[in-house]
This record gives sequence, structure tokens and C-alpha cells, in this order.
Amino acid sequence: MLTSRERVLMAVEHREPDRVPIDLGGHRSSGIMAIAYNKLKKFLGISSGDIYVYDFVQQLAIIEPEVLDRFGVDTIEMGRGFALNPEDWHDWVLPDGTPCKIPAFIHPVKVGNDWHVYHEDGTLIAIQKEGSLYFEQTFYPYAEKQEESFDDLPSALEKSMWVALGSPPAPIGFDKEGLKKLREGAKALRESTDRAIIGLFGGNLLETGQFLFRNDNFYMLLAAEPQRAHRFLDKLVELHLENLEKFLSAVGPYIDIILFGDDLGMQTGPQISPRMYREFFKPRHALMWQRAKELANVKVMLHSCGGIYPLMRDLIEIGLDIIQPVQTSAQDMEPERLKREFGRDICLWGGGCDTQSVLPNGTPEEIAAHVRERVRILAPGGGFVFQQVHNVMADVPPENIVAMLDAVNDQR
Repeated sequence: MLTSRERVLMAVEHREPDRVPIDLGGHRSSGIMAIAYNKLKKFLGISSGDIYVYDFVQQLAIIEPEVLDRFGVDTIEMGRGFALNPEDWHDWVLPDGTPCKIPAFIHPVKVGNDWHVYHEDGTLIAIQKEGSLYFEQTFYPYAEKQEESFDDLPSALEKSMWVALGSPPAPIGFDKEGLKKLREGAKALRESTDRAIIGLFGGNLLETGQFLFRNDNFYMLLAAEPQRAHRFLDKLVELHLENLEKFLSAVGPYIDIILFGDDLGMQTGPQISPRMYREFFKPRHALMWQRAKELANVKVMLHSCGGIYPLMRDLIEIGLDIIQPVQTSAQDMEPERLKREFGRDICLWGGGCDTQSVLPNGTPEEIAAHVRERVRILAPGGGFVFQQVHNVMADVPPENIVAMLDAVNDQR
């Protein structure tokens, strides 16, 4: 019988394993919101353990071993090797009133009925308004600043919500002591599990521009000031490559997959034209992904939501091994088409259950049938790892989650 790690790597290498591998919570786009996870635990009759919210922005829960085992999950995020002590967490309350634990380095402040998070200099960087289930970014360091050299990029990034509110192993840094802690934590996790370990690196390009300039400003920069955009992206890639060297020097021997992120798509297709992708982002993605493979024996995964069909061949050409979450509800992202055209060249990690309409609104029987059909289309010949399309939202009934995952396991 294959181990989970062997099963996942077999599928990624386009060999059909003994069963379809399952990812649930192996990265920050295959997880489950803490509100839904609390309901799932109760549905499963699990009364032990607190609710730990490791991704504060998206309010995703750490999925406990009992639940991972129940559903035969084959993956685990490298972050589960960190923040293992009580002092790494403190108390908070979810929007529905559920008590939970959040990372100790994050300090939300109640202002009226809203929650605010501030940078140490007093800048408001994120807010969760009353009735909202997420935190939203409120400060864009380059939105009103005509920066030309971008020498302040590291400090600007620290005021981005997505960096300041990172998930474990944050707040561990890449200094000598931080790299030692990263190495020790990743090594200990490797020795404790046979699940495939996913190391979250990031290396975002388009998204980082959006985080710093704001979406509208960054689109205009790409279109109207290409040379300035290239200067920014060159400085950003220089920083990413420096961090990539440090990150993989510490954890490279202990992870199987390295995750990069860049949401290139939207519901109706790519955010930018293929021409613009090829000018600004393709060569820089190629540089980072190739360097990762030179530094460690890892598979390269890209998280990209949306309709990215027009970019798929470009991503394959520059060495991408895995694309996720395979948003099959977006333009031109039909699972049959993706499997037929790209199934031999890239691992489709996701697309196993539509989370926009089917998972929250279907009956358990409808969800099971939907999942079985997706597995029938995507699994033959390998090149497929099951995950639902992005995170399980707070309103998904627990019986629907069980129906989805049990349907995958019924294919054994």
C-alpha cells in the first residue's frame, strides 16, 4: 500500500496511484473556515480540542489529525510543524461567537463593532467590519506615493495585510536564528508524518503589485508606465529570489511541494492579457520556479484562481508542475477541456467540487454525484489531486463536507 506522500507524488508525476489523493488544508486555498470547521467537528462527534485559526485573514482552521484521518487526507502544510506551544496562541472570538485561538503575534483591536489591526507605527492595515467573515486590506503603501527606486520594498511589504498577518511559521523570519527554527520545525514534521508536505513560499508578482499599489493603480502602471513597472518587478523578484534561497536552504530537504501564489484569473478570464503576462510575468515566474528546482528536489505548485485557460500553455512551458485550485466555474475552465488539453503536461490539483454553487447549496446526494463525475473525468492516468475549488466557506453544512470527501473515498 502506498504512503500518502508516495500517492501524491505519483499523481503529480502523471502515474495513476492506488486511489485519488486528497488535499484538505494542505495549503491556504484548500482549507475550511473556522466557523464551518467547528460545525463539522460537532457533526462528527468530536468534542475535544480548541478551534485554532492559523490564517487570520481568511479565518481558516487547523484541521486536527482525527479529522484528517477520518477522510484519508494525504497532504499537510509545513506550517503545522510550528506554533505548537500554548504561548504561541491567544483567545479570540469568531464572528458567530465561537471561542477560538489565534496566533499570539496578531493583535486585533475592537473599535465599536469592528475589529482593526494596526502596524506598529499606528497605520491601520486591516479591518473586519461587523457582519463580515474576513479581514480586508485598508492600506496600500504605494497608492499615493510616486516611488521610483523601490528601495523601501521590504518595509512597504510589512504594511501589507497579507504579509503582516501571515500564518505559521510566521512570525519566524529569515535571519540566522529564524532559519534554524525553520529547519528544525520542518525536519520534525517530516519525521512525524508520511503525508506530502507543502511549503508555502508565495513569491507573488501580480498580486504583490496589487497589495502595494491597489488593483486599479497597478493595472494602470502596467499599461501606462511599463518601464516603472519593470523596475518594480525586478526589485520584487530580486527580493523573492533572496528569500527563496534562504527558505529552501532551511526546509528544502523536508518538503515535497513548494507553493507559489499569483491570482492571474477572474470569473471571466485572465486579469491581464496573455501579451501582458508574457511581457511582465512569464519570464520572472520562470526564473523563480527554475531556481526552486535547482535548490531542492521539489515540485512547483502555483495557486491561481479564475479563468486562466489562455495562460495554461505558458505556465506549462516554464516548468510549472501543479496548478490549483482549478476553478471550473470560470470561463473556459471546463474539467473535460482541461484534462484533454493539459492533463498529460500538468497536475490538475483541484476542480473536484464546485464551491460557488454545488457545495453550499446542493444536497449530500447531489454533491456525491457531482464529485464522482469530477473524479471520473480528472483521475484517469494520474495528474489529479482532489480538493474542492478553494476553501470551504462558513455557510457550508457539515453533512455536505462529509458527502464530498466520502464520495472521493468511495472511488477506492
